[in-house]
Amino acid sequence: MSRTITARSRRPSAAALPQRRISFSLRLKRILRAWQLYVLLLPSLAYIAIFKYWPMYGVQIAFKNYNPVDGFTDSPWVGLQHFIRFVNSYQFGQVVGNTLWIAILGLLVAFPIPIILALLVNQLQSERFKKFTQTVLYSPAFISTVVVVGIMFVLLSPRSGLVNNAIQLAGGEPVFFMGSAEWFRPIYVISDVWQNAGFSMIVYLAALAGIDPALHDAAKVDGASKLQRIRHIDLPGIMPVITVLFILAIGNLLNVGFEKALLMQTPLNLSTSEIIQTYVYHAGLQQAQFSYSAAIGLFNSVLNLALLLFFNTVARRANQATLW
Repeated sequence: MSRTITARSRRPSAAALPQRRISFSLRLKRILRAWQLYVLLLPSLAYIAIFKYWPMYGVQIAFKNYNPVDGFTDSPWVGLQHFIRFVNSYQFGQVVGNTLWIAILGLLVAFPIPIILALLVNQLQSERFKKFTQTVLYSPAFISTVVVVGIMFVLLSPRSGLVNNAIQLAGGEPVFFMGSAEWFRPIYVISDVWQNAGFSMIVYLAALAGIDPALHDAAKVDGASKLQRIRHIDLPGIMPVITVLFILAIGNLLNVGFEKALLMQTPLNLSTSEIIQTYVYHAGLQQAQFSYSAAIGLFNSVLNLALLLFFNTVARRANQATLW
């Protein structure tokens, strides 16, 4: 008897069915009314489906002993064998440690600098000088990573580099920066800040442009200084943007730039320059260990996803802006 009552209670009532049909018809009318917007959205959805979701079909090779002859489906299943092999390998601590070091240093140094630059540029009074400063700051972002690394090798050369020449003029000894393991992380982070800080600054400048100028006018009448207006008006105004970008940066924490790390990598600095991305490249492409490298890449992605979910939950409980 109780099962019959439960089954009946789960069934939609006769009055609920017309309401569902009405709501569906209303949604359909809204879609048809703005069909141009959905047509514009189709290429982006197709791009995400084809290049982001469809390749996830190949993730299964991380759990198989993949070989091109048998393909994805017929390769033998090995489960978590490749993950266990990576965790138990002698390179696990070094590779993950190097990745974390570079990622955390980049987050601590590279994340706040665009905010500071945006706040400073926003205070410039001359529009011409302001535009010139913006152009100078974000123009390095359009330089290829290969060119940036080439510039670093030239400037930091122990014989003819500008930096070592300055050190010798000051009475010091030349330093082989690009071949020293202890200098790899500072050079990587500093060059990354120089190349990308100006471009990231544009997002914060756009957020600052959305702040009501009346707030600054009222603060000036009350006698607030520039620092006080930055602290009590500008920073709270862009805090939602800062929070969202920080969550995105955390979700991308372990995705250290592969190209720059590989180009800066030499046999002399391998102890600090071997990160997860370069290790996957060496194991997957150079040694043809496709399943092993896929397992390492999946391990890295899962860690990033866990960090993203954790910090998004923390931000939501703190009543801050979140991704969802």
